Amino acid sequence: MENNYEIVDFDDFADIYIINTCTVTNMSDKKSRQIIRRAKHKNKNAILVVVGCYAQIAKEKLEKIKEIDMVLGNNEKGNIVECVENYSKMLITDVMNQKEFVEFGSTTYTDKTRAVIKVQDGCDRFCSYCVIPYARGRVRSRKIKNVVEEISCIAKNGIKEVVITGIHIASFGKDFKDGTSLIDLLEEINKIEGIERIRLGSIEPTIITKEFLERLTKLEKICDHFHLSLQSGCDETLKRMNRKYTTLEFENIVNLLRNAYPEVALTTDIIVGFPGETEEEFNKTYEFLSKIKFMKMHIFKYSKRDGTKAALMENQIDGNIKEERSNMLIELSDKNEKEFMEKYIGKNTKVLFEQSNKDYTEGHTKNYILVKVPKNSDLENQIENVKVLKLNELALEGEIN
Repeated sequence: MENNYEIVDFDDFADIYIINTCTVTNMSDKKSRQIIRRAKHKNKNAILVVVGCYAQIAKEKLEKIKEIDMVLGNNEKGNIVECVENYSKMLITDVMNQKEFVEFGSTTYTDKTRAVIKVQDGCDRFCSYCVIPYARGRVRSRKIKNVVEEISCIAKNGIKEVVITGIHIASFGKDFKDGTSLIDLLEEINKIEGIERIRLGSIEPTIITKEFLERLTKLEKICDHFHLSLQSGCDETLKRMNRKYTTLEFENIVNLLRNAYPEVALTTDIIVGFPGETEEEFNKTYEFLSKIKFMKMHIFKYSKRDGTKAALMENQIDGNIKEERSNMLIELSDKNEKEFMEKYIGKNTKVLFEQSNKDYTEGHTKNYILVKVPKNSDLENQIENVKVLKLNELALEGEIN
């Protein structure tokens, strides 16, 4: 209870519903609209507030949805209570004018053992398929002092792992103009007592250099799991996407990481069916991904976004072709994931146990492999050595060693 407001579950009856929207794809837009209508059905007299990225870029569309009482932009998220109490139908400032990181105060806890820490907002890459720079604005970094203070409090509460995230964390410090960068932040977090693992969210591949890794490998708490956003394995497609690297440069980055971290798990995002992606271009992507052998790939069918350059490109790809290409890459991803995990059978690995269900207690290795042992709730939030016995449905099973 704060300011005489009580937070309840979204499915409960409430006086005020706040929908924090996403606009990464057309599907996320659609889901946002569905949730908006669902909320008002629970209490027709409730105040319905829509905030976030979809609100930021689609205010004209949201104005037409009669269920909505208030629309707030990303800059206004921190003042929701004040905005509701001083009711105004719509308050969306130009996010491009936001110069500093806005502190919202609370951490997103994903479970009992891991906390997600946002250290950066905004993006200035302007990939041709993406609306995020228009929804989130320019790069704004959080002060290192504030990040360290928050994580120090988290550590005192027993949280052992933090995930460092943002819209484009590779750009961290760019707006400070004093040479501060992501590695400076990570070095400070590594000093915090009680935190045992530091996991990086999705990162721009080009941040990985010999100099960066020379400093990173000295930080014993860094997890050897890196999500490198590739998007395509074809240079021609990457150029149309306005990505800032070639496949050769990306392969060199992968080799740097594998030399630095022998057990490294590499994951990525891939878009299939990007405008103009010919059969030849897709085959180049497939061959490149077969060579790189990511531990896991998240496959997305290209989603046309109004207001982006890609939406205006010729040769938009038929949905059936996108589906076929997506299925081929999902099959390749599953094969690679299985092969990666099978290497651990018969070996020992350290696991941070997170939760228990009916039969198992489960957690993740430092390189983010799911591991299960026979149920033992005493293991939760503990890091233990596990002897891996077998692979069962893309999870390793073992016993405490």
